[in-house]
Amino acid sequence: MTLLSNFVQLFVESAPWLMLGLLVAGLLKGFIPTDFLARHLGKPGFFSTVKAALLGAPLPLCSCGVIPAALGLRRSGASKAATTSFLISTPETGVDSISISYALLGPFMAVIRPIAAVTSAITAGVLVGKDHSSKIDTSAGKAGSACCSSKQAPQPDSCCAGEPQQATAKSRVAWPARLKGGIQFTFIDLVRDITLWLLLGLGFAAVIKTYVPNEFLAQWGDGMLAFVAMAVIGVPMYICATASTPIAAGLLFSGVSPGAVLVFMLVGPATNIATVGLVKRELGNRALAAYLGSVVGVGFAFGFLTNYLAELWAMDFMVQAEHAHELLSPSLSYAASIVLALLMLYSVYRNQLLPRLTSATVAHNQE
Repeated sequence: MTLLSNFVQLFVESAPWLMLGLLVAGLLKGFIPTDFLARHLGKPGFFSTVKAALLGAPLPLCSCGVIPAALGLRRSGASKAATTSFLISTPETGVDSISISYALLGPFMAVIRPIAAVTSAITAGVLVGKDHSSKIDTSAGKAGSACCSSKQAPQPDSCCAGEPQQATAKSRVAWPARLKGGIQFTFIDLVRDITLWLLLGLGFAAVIKTYVPNEFLAQWGDGMLAFVAMAVIGVPMYICATASTPIAAGLLFSGVSPGAVLVFMLVGPATNIATVGLVKRELGNRALAAYLGSVVGVGFAFGFLTNYLAELWAMDFMVQAEHAHELLSPSLSYAASIVLALLMLYSVYRNQLLPRLTSATVAHNQE
């Protein structure tokens, strides 16, 4: 098959599951306000850490968008342990990334991925331990500069918007408005944030599927060397959990071991330069060491476990993915892919073309 046909096939296969994940993510976004999280994460201790991991896991926030949310929790009274736990579980997984993992990698990876994410988050919180400082910084802070590399101001309810400041007002909004806001967040703002990386991920997977023979990556795709390589690539990289999945699928089907692929899917979304800097500044060196150590260490542990189970149960991930595709009719898959493509085009128009056209019009009128 050609590169273009492989790209289209991957896009069509992942579209319905991604749309389902975005829909559920919108409902979560609309009906779980940040002040609810803050109320449940304020008490120090193990259970607060577990709550933070479980509450953060399904939320549709990338490693950029989780920064203002985590700062809001911290300044609302959440402990260092709970904040660290939330910072890890939230970007490592989510309902949207779980659904696309099921579509491209099969049910096993869709299950093991969130389990590993929650485990690494709880481990980090336990390692951070008790909050020794009684005072919590309630200043506005410097988080805005760390959130997004773009100079453009974040849109309301976007991935990088300052949601925590609006949480109390949001909790009083009627449910139709919440539903509308949540759907707008996922199908407009979240699609905007993942479009580029998702297309790059699908393109990478299509290139590997078309041109790279299985034997090429299989020769180094197993064992500790592969784990270290995935961690080195993933730690400084900025990529969301959803967009990392097609890249992982391309690596998996070209011979990289499923354990190494899992390491990439855990480390890549959870760590980047901005998040590392934030953890060091806001939570301290101990939290930073626990943060990085847990993400990488638990990722390696689950990587070895995944390889062991894959060999023990003789799992064929290609067959698992094909079973997931068979659950949906081709007409539904194509319809979902058309809707997703239109949403992506609208996102590009709304956030790239429209501002330029507006600026050009204003400049022309001033002349």
